[in-house]
Amino acid sequence: MNRELIVRSNSVAVDFALLKDGKLIELHKDENDHNFNVGDILLAKIRKPVTGLNAAFVNVGYEKDAFLHYHDLGPQLASMLKFVKKVSTGKLRDYSLKNFPFEKDIDKHGTINHVVKANQSLLVQIVKEPISTKGPRISSELSIAGRYLVMVPFSDRVSVSQKIESNQEKDRLKRLVKSIKPKGFGVIIRTVAEGKKVAELDKDLQNLLDKWTAMCKKLYKARTPSKVLVEVNRASSILRDVFNDTFTGIHVDDETLYTQLKDYVHEIAPDKESIVKLYSSSVPIFEKFGIERQIKTSFGRTASMSKGAYLVIEHTEALHVIDVNSGNRSNKANNQEDTALEVNMLAATEIARQLRLRDMGGIIVVDFIDMVKSDHRKKLFDHLRNEMKDDRAKHKILPPSKFGLVQITRQRVRPEVNIKTTEVNPSGSSQEVEAPIVLIEKINSDLEHLLKNTQKDKGIVLNTHPFIAAYLTKGFPSIRSKWFLEHRKWIKIQPRDAYTYLEYHFKDKDGKDII
Repeated sequence: MNRELIVRSNSVAVDFALLKDGKLIELHKDENDHNFNVGDILLAKIRKPVTGLNAAFVNVGYEKDAFLHYHDLGPQLASMLKFVKKVSTGKLRDYSLKNFPFEKDIDKHGTINHVVKANQSLLVQIVKEPISTKGPRISSELSIAGRYLVMVPFSDRVSVSQKIESNQEKDRLKRLVKSIKPKGFGVIIRTVAEGKKVAELDKDLQNLLDKWTAMCKKLYKARTPSKVLVEVNRASSILRDVFNDTFTGIHVDDETLYTQLKDYVHEIAPDKESIVKLYSSSVPIFEKFGIERQIKTSFGRTASMSKGAYLVIEHTEALHVIDVNSGNRSNKANNQEDTALEVNMLAATEIARQLRLRDMGGIIVVDFIDMVKSDHRKKLFDHLRNEMKDDRAKHKILPPSKFGLVQITRQRVRPEVNIKTTEVNPSGSSQEVEAPIVLIEKINSDLEHLLKNTQKDKGIVLNTHPFIAAYLTKGFPSIRSKWFLEHRKWIKIQPRDAYTYLEYHFKDKDGKDII
């Protein structure tokens, strides 16, 4: 398994595409004017506590107030408020917390108006970016993420990622971290810390402490609201969370970003520094790596899978609905049940990819093809869970219901990635049509299906618009030549002036329609 990160920069935004074995699995955009990123810490001011919601609206500098629920205050809120007040006024210059007297934990079942009041300053962290008409969701239980560790101020707890399965390794990591952890700071040990030595963990922890100290220095006489700790740029954030030994390339088309990423990779994995490469070809970077084509074919209402199967993805205000269709898939399996399982397994893999790619959150309901056998339903459920195990967003999957529905909840912290793939109809109609590049994918899929169900001695003729015919036959090697090399069968292509741009039909040698 090979992973590559492709970074495209322009004057207003930076786009990040994460590829797994050449297939697009994540797509992110970092806009220059985006002031509220998940992980940023701000010095904010309570606008007003609302007892009925047991929450407070907080001024963080966004057009809409941020929402802070009582359960997101953190048990050590009183200690944090006291610390912020002393540091802001210059009465406290020791930021280490080792000599700072902690206050009593707040009541976990308490009410908001008993612990905070209007115009009070406090530190908050963005946990959900502004989405639609809603302001940011925030927490005052702070955490600063590093490569191997996450540091939690005003805590003494050490916990380990549940994805580390070995109890022996969990105990080892806990023991190491407790030996280097400063007083007053809790630590969460991340999955990538598995197998790491104490020196690597200590270096990561020292980097986090340096960030904390730099943030505290900004608090002195700081105005509210103001940003006091910025999450690392999106590229570094992605690398921090997903970088591992399977990465084979990081390609960047901007020299400044190239230098930043090279320095970051040198810091976290010096032996991998050489995989960071500056891209300088005249061909756009997303086109070179086939990303533009994948974007066109992966977004939109339908998402194609192999051999004719496809997904239909619909969005409502409250949830997302995904319908699995077998399409014109040839039935190689012994019966309908086996075919349903085969298509469902394909769909589960594609659904896991689509959720990450579009960053879909909230409630997702998947209507898989009905299966009678319970062991098939279990196999599908286990496969879907396995495909989603690399998903960094928190999620929960329920087993298939008696109606064949699978319910998924997935954490949403950023607006969903929604890319328009339809284009103006070139024939002049007001109705928009799918992008022409999607048409080629459909022709490929239909041809593959035909060749598996047509005798070799029977001819296949593709009738299509002259522009599409020229696209398929011109150049070397042409798409038709590639078909011949792959399927060992020559496809006759017949231009038809009467066809619309996106119209095509497969016919046999007698001129009768096949598709």
